[in-house]
Amino acid sequence: MPSADAEATEETPVDQARDSLLDALSAELGDALVASHRVPGRDLWIRLDTAAWGDAADYLRNRQRFRFFEWLSAIDWLPSPFGRSHGAVVDEVDTDDTGDGDDAEAAGPVTGANGFTGGDTRFQVFARVYSLTTGIGLTVKADLGDDLTVGTWTGSYPGADWHEREANEMFGITFAGHPGLRNLYLPTDFEGHPMRKDYPLMARLVKPWPGIVDVEPMPEAEEGEPTTGSPDPTAPPDVKGVGTEGPGGS
Repeated sequence: MPSADAEATEETPVDQARDSLLDALSAELGDALVASHRVPGRDLWIRLDTAAWGDAADYLRNRQRFRFFEWLSAIDWLPSPFGRSHGAVVDEVDTDDTGDGDDAEAAGPVTGANGFTGGDTRFQVFARVYSLTTGIGLTVKADLGDDLTVGTWTGSYPGADWHEREANEMFGITFAGHPGLRNLYLPTDFEGHPMRKDYPLMARLVKPWPGIVDVEPMPEAEEGEPTTGSPDPTAPPDVKGVGTEGPGGS
């Protein structure tokens, strides 16, 4: 029969590298380290105070040697007021019916399980970095206040530039100090942020989606006429019908 010490060891596997890293993060960040979650031998997640988000990048890269930046993004914890898919039952959640996602309470608390390390607001920003020296990855996240603003990571991780632009465009998050939060995908005058849960994507059924073009349908073959090998109506005159006559065709 296994001893109590053996059972305790099995329930709490040792991960000295991540334990040491978490101790160092706690010592450096202090109260700014709001919460953490560790899976021994696998991964580590931390949640920071919003004000510490920008400065944490320099510490992680230059003091903890997390030199490899993987990605940065955001999440909206609001249950979709439009349901989970077309024709689904609408989730029961209090929201305004404008669908613009810019209401004053957009960043307010949302009840629910906000993933590893928790969260107190509707919107969170999170990023992933990796140490080539230790082989340890770290996921960092932070709650966003009503102004949806955090510091930029571009000063420490230039690769964050593109990711922050995408989060700004899709969620409406402002990264203070970013060199240029220009749209990546949508027209400059596009209204709203498509990755917000209360953005009405069904609007594409009401008006053309940006970038849509009119495409002339292919001509239908007359009854009894084979469609294989029909001349391409869009081909230049000198190549129309090429390949339809077979070898030796005129």
